[in-house]
Amino acid sequence: MSDFVTKSFTAFADQRALLTGPLTEVALAVRQYSGTDAVLVFDDVTGRLVDLDLRGTDVEIVERLSEPPKHYVGRYAPKDPEASDVSTPDETQKTRGRPKLGVVAREVTLLPKQWEWLADQPGGASATLRRLVDDARKGANPHQQKRAAQDAAYRFMQAIAGDLPGYEEATRALFADDKSRLEEHMAAWPDDIRDYALRLACGTGDEQHM
Repeated sequence: MSDFVTKSFTAFADQRALLTGPLTEVALAVRQYSGTDAVLVFDDVTGRLVDLDLRGTDVEIVERLSEPPKHYVGRYAPKDPEASDVSTPDETQKTRGRPKLGVVAREVTLLPKQWEWLADQPGGASATLRRLVDDARKGANPHQQKRAAQDAAYRFMQAIAGDLPGYEEATRALFADDKSRLEEHMAAWPDDIRDYALRLACGTGDEQHM
């Protein structure tokens, strides 16, 4: 199953948090929502908005969200033991890649010598790239983690809090890493929006507190 499905997301209706959970659960809850307010869904780690396709039955929605995207690897594709992980633009029209890995479609552009080095690694280019990314995520320094948390909080605030009092001051406090001022300028915000923004800013957006 795709990591995109098992990750945590939160749906907001106007200024109130409706539900936090896996994307399939959140999507079905949004589909069943009977209110008149627009519903926005956010990734609990990155703060990004998620565009949901809610057409069809509940089963069709779950199947669509559980389906891994088509896989596409960069312009130069050397021989790779993991042949099913490598495709050309034409091939992406015909295949979904490797469902058991839930790979996400992105273009990777490297020099030929870099592709050749990757292909010579145990497991091939794709497996090596995944290992390198995982190692980099684990070894991210505190500054990188802090900046990622600030960016996540800013994306959320920009999408939902732009018209709230103290927004500009709050964003400046966010990037100044001044939590006291950030909380001060958010004091008049709706509880759910304030709490979620602070969770993201502190890098704890993937924890389910609701």
